[in-house]
Amino acid sequence: LGLNGMLATPIVDGSGVADALAGMVGGGKLIHSLLVMLMILALVLCIMTAMAGSSRTLYQGSVDGWLPRYLSHVNEHGAPTRAMWTDLIFNLIVLAIASADATSFFFILAVSNCGYIIFNFLNLNAGWIHRIDNGHITRPWRAPTWLLGIGAIFAYVNAIFMGAGAKVWNPMALWAGLITAALIIPVFCFRHYIQDGGKFPDHMMADLGMAGADLSVKKAGMLPYLTLAAGVIVMLIANWVFVI
Repeated sequence: LGLNGMLATPIVDGSGVADALAGMVGGGKLIHSLLVMLMILALVLCIMTAMAGSSRTLYQGSVDGWLPRYLSHVNEHGAPTRAMWTDLIFNLIVLAIASADATSFFFILAVSNCGYIIFNFLNLNAGWIHRIDNGHITRPWRAPTWLLGIGAIFAYVNAIFMGAGAKVWNPMALWAGLITAALIIPVFCFRHYIQDGGKFPDHMMADLGMAGADLSVKKAGMLPYLTLAAGVIVMLIANWVFVI
């Protein structure tokens, strides 16, 4: 396509990709229609795969006492139907907003990527924190300490990328992503303090090899809080240093 072709509006917003592919293979209307259908089916497959994984995550979060109880329902085949319906409705709302124009699409994409990087940051740091808090628990596979350390380093590298890059797509994308991620806090508070009375389910504690009293012993001390604070500082510095 060349540089000008790649920067053309139909290619950037995706509406002309099928035309470009049909032109490359020298096909007529039939090939063009076939390519359009294949791209639509590929998109549907991506959505189905993502929803299958995320609905199971919603279900497991509910079982472990993090998300509202109604998400832990499964049908006779063991499928988390309520989580799947919740996922579908939420995604339809997001797609309705994203389909308004290209600007809305890229804004939703940037916000969702902010949420992904935040989740990734928490996961990478949770590894070494969990090692400190529950190093005695038998694991099917024990990650080497150096691997956990590298993961923690890359968590901050990702925080730099998020702080520096989110505003490329929209000036408010970073702040919208942070606010969207923060919405999980009242959801957790509703489940943990209102539905469960401030206690985690017994089976969740059993999976960790812990008792309720063990939660009061914070072996990691202030390290989790300092880790979060450092991540916020790194992200804000990157957002301030890197300009469009």
